[in-house]
Amino acid sequence: MMPDKMLLSRRTLLKAGGALALAFNLFGPVGMAQASQARLPGSLNAHPMLNAWIRINADGTVTLLTGKVELGQGILTALSQVAADELDIDIERLNIISGDTAQTPDEGTTAGSLSMPNGATAVRYAAAEVRHILLDLAAQKLDAPIESLSVEDGTIKAADGRSLTYWDLVQGLSIEREATGTVQPKDPAAYRYIGQPVPRRDFPAKVLGEPAFVQDYRPQGMVHGRVLHPPSYGAKLVSVETAQVEAMPGVLKVVRDGSFLGVIAEREDQAMAAVEALESAATWEEGTSPLTHDGIYDWMKAQDSQDIPIKDESRSTARPVKQVAAVYRRPYHMHGSIGSSAAVALFDGDQFVVQTHSQSVYPTAAAIAEMLGLPREKVRLQHLEGSGCYGHNGADDVAADAALLARALPGRPVRVQWRRADEHAWEPYGSAMHMELKAGISESGEVIDWVYDLWSTPHGTRPGGRAGNLLAARSLATPFEQPVPRNGGAPNYAADRNAIVLYDFPNHKVTTHFITAMPVRVSSTRGLGAYGNVFATESFMDEVAHAAGADPVEYRLRQLKDARSRAVIEAAAEKFGWSTFEKKEGHGRGIAFAQYKNLATYCAVCLEVAVDPSSGVIRVLRAVAAADAGHIVNPDGVSNQIEGGIVQSLSWTLKEQVRFSGNRIESRDWFDYPILTFSEVPPIEVVLLDQPGTEYLGAGEASQGPTGAALANAVFDATGVRLRDLPFTPERVKEVLA
Repeated sequence: MMPDKMLLSRRTLLKAGGALALAFNLFGPVGMAQASQARLPGSLNAHPMLNAWIRINADGTVTLLTGKVELGQGILTALSQVAADELDIDIERLNIISGDTAQTPDEGTTAGSLSMPNGATAVRYAAAEVRHILLDLAAQKLDAPIESLSVEDGTIKAADGRSLTYWDLVQGLSIEREATGTVQPKDPAAYRYIGQPVPRRDFPAKVLGEPAFVQDYRPQGMVHGRVLHPPSYGAKLVSVETAQVEAMPGVLKVVRDGSFLGVIAEREDQAMAAVEALESAATWEEGTSPLTHDGIYDWMKAQDSQDIPIKDESRSTARPVKQVAAVYRRPYHMHGSIGSSAAVALFDGDQFVVQTHSQSVYPTAAAIAEMLGLPREKVRLQHLEGSGCYGHNGADDVAADAALLARALPGRPVRVQWRRADEHAWEPYGSAMHMELKAGISESGEVIDWVYDLWSTPHGTRPGGRAGNLLAARSLATPFEQPVPRNGGAPNYAADRNAIVLYDFPNHKVTTHFITAMPVRVSSTRGLGAYGNVFATESFMDEVAHAAGADPVEYRLRQLKDARSRAVIEAAAEKFGWSTFEKKEGHGRGIAFAQYKNLATYCAVCLEVAVDPSSGVIRVLRAVAAADAGHIVNPDGVSNQIEGGIVQSLSWTLKEQVRFSGNRIESRDWFDYPILTFSEVPPIEVVLLDQPGTEYLGAGEASQGPTGAALANAVFDATGVRLRDLPFTPERVKEVLA
């Protein structure tokens, strides 16, 4: 059982821990006014109070507060390294509170590989300024020049041996101050933890099988809830006989509100039996649709779309001597979280507290408050890790389910977990995409014209503070309407993420055809549109290179001016042994490259594959990646992210596709939605190009796009045949080879 301290209020926590809010007006009112007008680094700009980030506690510990949450990406470990180094304390002194809407700074959604650029940057400057404030206080108390003082594990020493600790300095004080952003962090050469593979904070419990996830959370007095989802999209609950279910052993409540139907019982097995009985007793009115997964791409081309030119550059009037064109397709993908979505909610008659693995605790709290008709401050969300997810899966929806059931049974925590079929059928999927490319090549083989058109349904329907984006809220007797989704801002935020390539083409045109209609439920999967766009553009770059008679590595390098882009391609190719690769029958090599969002981590991936033409099976024999993530805080953590992205992308590329017919999802279990198995994961090598002193670049979504394209390019090298429709199943491979 996880500790009940998760339910502590801010006031209780402050009383128990003796934490002291940090801020000190070092420069006076004028300096404060000037500082508040300047843009502060990272998330500090929205939350400039230093006590929003760091507390020096009377017991000799330090508390770091962050709005970013742990998704398995290692962010809390990296943040602790940054804070410990800038504060000059042992990392063991540091406690972290993350993703608690009653305590931590609102840093929005943990997504988009922004935790390091925004969150870690804020922590870095906040910690540096806190250290400076404490040094200044110590200089006054010790009557010594500040530059003569040194710090070791929170103890400030003067040249004559006198010393004070951080905890001595804040004893009995309550200091408040805004960050100025004027205190420079340390020189990278002085870091003790940054740049080192510090062991992950979250690993011990997971490795030892201890409670680590929200799925494991069992607070005292907890009861179990289950929700009955409709059989298909748009189905309405006509009638349900509840008397027999209410009389079942352990059943405490059957809850109905419009088409929302759930049950609460003392034990989980009782709740499961009750929801199955409700399923038999319910009558639904269902609609029909002729659309299937096979017809989705024709449907997309036929829809009215928002046609958004995101790049239109023309610097040459030269006429190409050769034209190349191709069409690529990406199906709907699900998150396929290993642990189905879960949440625990408690309503005390006045306020709600919800433990959730949502990546967007603040916006989701606002959405749930709107759904319940409550002021925002009456709904508190606390993040607990979930078992497997990058992106918007069912976490927010199950939190809303739990809140609705908890409202019906005040005073007891209600735990809700979705069934596997519910998770597969009702989570928001990653959007399907249709992508068309054309290139004109000069006589010397250079690209003169590059034209890219992409069609996509939305990649973002997160709660965003709107109840209409919660599944349950749309099924209530007084339903909330789902807002019309937006693309999120060109050129690199959603459907068109990484649609603009970094190659120096004289004529370069990219157009997003954004479709707001959604035949299936969609939202954010890892990387949003970047996976599909990089798969298409880097596969096509390979096609153009072959049409020009050029080596794929050499061809990319000669059309790239950016030095860091070139460096990762060269590093990946060298580690892979590109120039010495020995061609074998049925074996091939492929490379692909992208800088995630054109502003985050640079990544190049090389793959070696073997293709069996008789079975159509593609085996990935080895993978090599090179990544430039800027100033690397935890090299092992960055390698983990690149490796994990490669594995996930191989699964998407080789196996994954949501199948549906009309309004019903057919992929409702692991048999109908297979994912990569352990035996299919290749050896992976990662080369990191560290850039000390530069900005932090997010690495969590850097390798997915290059991996898919590298795989397609390697299959072409092995077979001479292009695969342009995802996924590369054995059936599809045999069909194309034939």
